[in-house]
Amino acid sequence: MFSVLSVLALLLMAVNMGLALGHALEFPGKLRLGEPTYRAVQAIYYPGFTIGGLVGEVGGMLLLIVLLVMTPAGTARFSWEGAALALLVAGHAVYWVVTHPVNAFWLKDTRLATPGRLFFGLLSVPGGDWRRMRSIWEWSHVVRAVFFALGFLSMALALMR
Repeated sequence: MFSVLSVLALLLMAVNMGLALGHALEFPGKLRLGEPTYRAVQAIYYPGFTIGGLVGEVGGMLLLIVLLVMTPAGTARFSWEGAALALLVAGHAVYWVVTHPVNAFWLKDTRLATPGRLFFGLLSVPGGDWRRMRSIWEWSHVVRAVFFALGFLSMALALMR
């Protein structure tokens, strides 16, 4: 059972890395877009990336906590699992502190169902220059991609122990 949970944790870390890396790789191309096109593109991420993030990030954190409880403290595996969890939490924190407040700015003209309106209404910022908002949003995903890639590598190293 421990091995199955470990592989599942690695899979969830891959989901996180994949979603954030996808955003990061779009960054150079999206810089060429004008405001109307950029705004239209931003709205396409909901609900797919939201659901993927929920499953990958929340599921990954919960599963890594379970694995840490099951792993003997002081072992190399415990340290790598702990590093994976810390990196996942750091990337998740970047989302709530930096990325999420800007999401409401991009989605303000999008019709959302009530759960979406409530979710994206949390911690929203009133707005500002669209280029500044774009820069904040895009760079936050680059930072998240780095955290999640390092978390994936940490979990892979834990599996090798």
